[in-house]
Amino acid sequence: MPDLVAAVDCGTNSTRLLVGDGVTTVERLMRITRLGEGVDATGRLAEPAIDRVVDVLCEFREVLDRHGVKRVRASATSAARDAVNRDDFFDAAEAVLGVRPEMLPGAEEGRLSFAGATADLDPADGPFLVLDIGGGSTEFVVGTSDAEGVLSCDIGCVRLTEQRIGHDPPLPEELASCLSIVGGHVDDVVREVPSVAEARTLVGLAGTVSCVAAVEQGLAEYDRDRIHHFRLTRGAVEDVFRTLATETREERLENPGMEEARADVIVGGLCVLVKVMRQLGFDECLVSEADILDGLVASQLGG
Repeated sequence: MPDLVAAVDCGTNSTRLLVGDGVTTVERLMRITRLGEGVDATGRLAEPAIDRVVDVLCEFREVLDRHGVKRVRASATSAARDAVNRDDFFDAAEAVLGVRPEMLPGAEEGRLSFAGATADLDPADGPFLVLDIGGGSTEFVVGTSDAEGVLSCDIGCVRLTEQRIGHDPPLPEELASCLSIVGGHVDDVVREVPSVAEARTLVGLAGTVSCVAAVEQGLAEYDRDRIHHFRLTRGAVEDVFRTLATETREERLENPGMEEARADVIVGGLCVLVKVMRQLGFDECLVSEADILDGLVASQLGG
């Protein structure tokens, strides 16, 4: 087997690892760690949040050692961008991983996500709009073979939930507020990346989209093969949104496919997906489990 490389993504909501050689995936792990918990309100990464991520990075370090991985590229995204004490986190992460997380600008994050998500798609189905719904930011990336237009917006499942949703289940006015905020950002995308109007295929990335696909299919356990490249119709997305937005957190957990650690922020993430499909007129969303991790791995292999 060729030499293995690894990618680690320390996101606002989750911390993830991919080990592979660009063709074969050896390990793909995800842990909900909420690095961005409270960062909007305080401007700082909370110590318990840093500790949660570092604990997971210790787990990942054991995986890297077991596979003899020498090359690792680590990234940190929205939560770290927004935090004044991010170097405290970077120091702790570097001590464990042996590499310092890169502070990726939103545009670079978008380009890497696009590269990962479209690597196994047919260019004839482009141009693509890759929608990467994170915890603190959402990247909109348009292109066919390469990313041609990128805009990173400060909306995400955790950020919208913390800023706008204070009840369980959310009040109608809270949902309306979330949808309105997302709509304003979509207007920005249309203005800043006019080629979005030419996109033929919407490709949805990250936990919100994967979770909606799992709930729609009633998957009692995660099954990457059934989620990757599943086609979510707009009707299905609207149905899942109506269901989850009118349930309490405990009721949401009764839906097969609903992850416990995502149940309190899924509605915020769905507000992004629903509004994008409505406003830009997409009738379906192609779910991709390939994303920024795959882009980070490819970047180390000349891809």
